[in-house]
Amino acid sequence: MPPQRPGQAPGQMPGQMPPQQGQPGRRPGPRPVPGAGTPPPGYGRQEPPQRPGGYGGPTYQQQPAFFEGGPSDHDPYFDEKPPKRKRRFGGCLAVLVAMAVVVGGFYFVGDRAIDYVKDMVAPPADYAGPGTDPVSFEVHEGDSVSAVGRNLKEVGVVKSVDAFIEAANAEGLTVQVGFYPLKKQMKAADAVEVLANPENIDTINVTITEGSRAKAIYKVLAEKTKKKPAEYKLAAQDAEAIGLPDYAKGNVEGHLFPATYAFPPDATPTEMLAMMVDRWEQALGDNDIEARAKELKCGDGKACTPEQIMTVASLVEAEGRGDDMAKIARVIYNRVENPGTAGQAGFLQIDATVNYALGKSGSTELGGVNVQSVDSPYNTYTNKGLPPGPIGAPGDEAIQAALNPAEGDWYYYVTVNLKTGETKFAKNYDQFLKFKAEYKDYCATESKSC
Repeated sequence: MPPQRPGQAPGQMPGQMPPQQGQPGRRPGPRPVPGAGTPPPGYGRQEPPQRPGGYGGPTYQQQPAFFEGGPSDHDPYFDEKPPKRKRRFGGCLAVLVAMAVVVGGFYFVGDRAIDYVKDMVAPPADYAGPGTDPVSFEVHEGDSVSAVGRNLKEVGVVKSVDAFIEAANAEGLTVQVGFYPLKKQMKAADAVEVLANPENIDTINVTITEGSRAKAIYKVLAEKTKKKPAEYKLAAQDAEAIGLPDYAKGNVEGHLFPATYAFPPDATPTEMLAMMVDRWEQALGDNDIEARAKELKCGDGKACTPEQIMTVASLVEAEGRGDDMAKIARVIYNRVENPGTAGQAGFLQIDATVNYALGKSGSTELGGVNVQSVDSPYNTYTNKGLPPGPIGAPGDEAIQAALNPAEGDWYYYVTVNLKTGETKFAKNYDQFLKFKAEYKDYCATESKSC
């Protein structure tokens, strides 16, 4: 072994770096073999000496082995087979997936961009027409052109909302409420042409007048729909189906609100009656009838029920008009609440109730009818207080009068002129007889009116 230079570690070859203890990345030498002695200091990975003047050749590792304290040509380190290198499929797969995501993202963004450009340049999707299956399309109150377009697309009439709006703007479309005969898969311009013409409205228009009775309403509906009145009478018996409130006790009278209706062409009797009851409930809600009824008295000091309010309103509708309605309502409340006052015993004595009991129309003098012989709870000459229910369909004005009776201590009223409807109100029986004589004189000179 060559002589050691100053500062050279024992066993260090010339040109080698001194051993570094615990240096990261350095591979330790093999463990000592039992009985073979301890390897000298410096055993392990060695750096080759550098040639003077520069590059000293390829780097290599020298792994000397020692046996019995001396060097040997045999290095047991190289007897071991080198470990097999694992293939890194996971890393490759991750790269491929990432590339696929990036490429897919470019494709998606590009595809959407192309679609956007097409939408901006190409005309909106539209059917060629002329259409297939018939559709009864409804335009609702307050529908905008855009809302109509969305509804048309939803039922399959037009292919796109944009196509309809474009055609509607070109036509200057204004649509009236109602049902229109359209077809599925129509050209947007053709659909606009149908909607633009009010004559194409396909509805059953029915006007129910104030004071109409259920029987008369059935007849009007039957005439408009080519059905039989019995079909509507049967439908009215299903209180739940048409939406009658519990306090109506199954009685439809007075709950079919008088108004003008535009029924769908295919509406059933049940649906038509239900629409009328809905309109009546709207009138009640607008007038807050339930809360107001509790503030009024309908006999024996008890608060009125909503059904009693409707009964009073139907009597007012049959007996009065205009400003007199609120006064007639006051007479009714005074009589049922204060029997025995001003010469009356609590009988309303309203001719319209007897006519209702007899199935006759009209509210004028009964003429020859023996009211005492009419056996009916609706006979207000023989039964005190209010009749058991409405006698017709009151309108908004009559309902308002029943809810807001005029202030006064009247107990009688007489219509002295049937042409003008002039009605006079009396606070006692003698005054009533005077007004009644005035009516008799009127009928004597105007016999055709009475």
